[in-house]
Amino acid sequence: MNNIKKNLIVGLSVAIFSLLSGCAEVGSERWCAKMKEKPKGDWTTNEAADFAKHCILK
Repeated sequence: MNNIKKNLIVGLSVAIFSLLSGCAEVGSERWCAKMKEKPKGDWTTNEAADFAKHCILK
């Protein structure tokens, strides 16, 4: 019974993480459009670098 509970918790955690991640692959057109809408002050350093690499410098 304890093993079933652990598997359920892990499965639910993975499902929730997947939903919260936005499901847009970095560098995809959808991701670039989403980043253009996001205020630049809210971007992380990695997001800014990925945006430049995948959306501007293609």
